[in-house]
Amino acid sequence: MNERRMSLFDRYLTLWVALCMVIGVAVGKFAPDLVQRLRAIEFGEGSQINGPIAILIWLMIYPMMLKVDFSSVLNAGKNPKGLAITGAVNWMVKPFSMALLGFFFFQVLFLPWIGAELAAQYTAGVIILAAAPCTAMVFVWSYLVDGDAGYTLVQVALNDLLMLVLFAPIVQLLVVGASNLSVPFAVLFYSVLVFIVIPLSAGVFTRTVLLRTKGRAWFEGFLKRLHPVAISALLLTLVLIFAFQADNLTSRLFHVALIAVPILIQVYFNSSLVYLAMKFFRVPHNIAAPGALIGASNFFELAVATSITLFGPDSGAALATVVGVLVEVPVMLSVVKLTTATRCWYECPGGTCGESSATF
Repeated sequence: MNERRMSLFDRYLTLWVALCMVIGVAVGKFAPDLVQRLRAIEFGEGSQINGPIAILIWLMIYPMMLKVDFSSVLNAGKNPKGLAITGAVNWMVKPFSMALLGFFFFQVLFLPWIGAELAAQYTAGVIILAAAPCTAMVFVWSYLVDGDAGYTLVQVALNDLLMLVLFAPIVQLLVVGASNLSVPFAVLFYSVLVFIVIPLSAGVFTRTVLLRTKGRAWFEGFLKRLHPVAISALLLTLVLIFAFQADNLTSRLFHVALIAVPILIQVYFNSSLVYLAMKFFRVPHNIAAPGALIGASNFFELAVATSITLFGPDSGAALATVVGVLVEVPVMLSVVKLTTATRCWYECPGGTCGESSATF
């Protein structure tokens, strides 16, 4: 099997996020007037959508949407069991299990340390984080485990389509139920419109036009040229978020560690659930491994944008989603290692697994 490697940026994403945190906090502390002016810019009066964040999110998500071929959904019947298992965990288990974990840890176990107000906001943040499956980094995870590219593409396309109708009602239901915070459906609807519908529609339209007029080879080159734009937008978004969160981060470092606990648990719980279910239903490893990763990873870009829209850029909910960014890569890499190391559990008659072929 060929050696699998991540790009330099993807491999050290946690380091880049940490650097963005340092820069953002410094900006927030030493240029508070600038940060306040940026906070006050809304995408439409009364929308509660921060303008600079919205623009950066578009620049980040749009290249991702260009990669998704929605015509592949027509081939969904080729891997029905894998799609059904991952889809069920993504939409019927993960948001609800995270609501339970968030409620238990923040509003029961950690309550004496964080207080009722922040407990509710942290619960809301982790629910929003878990309510949308990842649509970008899963292509990297699938590559590292030598996953079926067709299955991964179809699963991502289906999740993107399901997000259009399921994300808003699930978030409203669980956030109100688990945290008792008010979630105006109109604001949540505008968040879905701005951060999913617009970039998704733009991506589908651009992909269709460019493939017809320029051809696949030119289009693939275009995607590579856009990659630095998406990376730059991601890093600038994080700098802004950490600038908005400067006071929270410097005064609540202990809270960051506490927030990470239910996020870590849900990643391992959901990835294990998908992986074991795939084994039980005799799904091949090249679908089971990426399925486990898709079942556990989160669309943190959307989560951060939604939490800022609903509760503000300096809220506890926004902080909780940002912690998801910090822990995502190292935790998902550990899942990559586990699924790669247990390949023979699926494929070898003796069940003896050799060394992992994934290289980081």
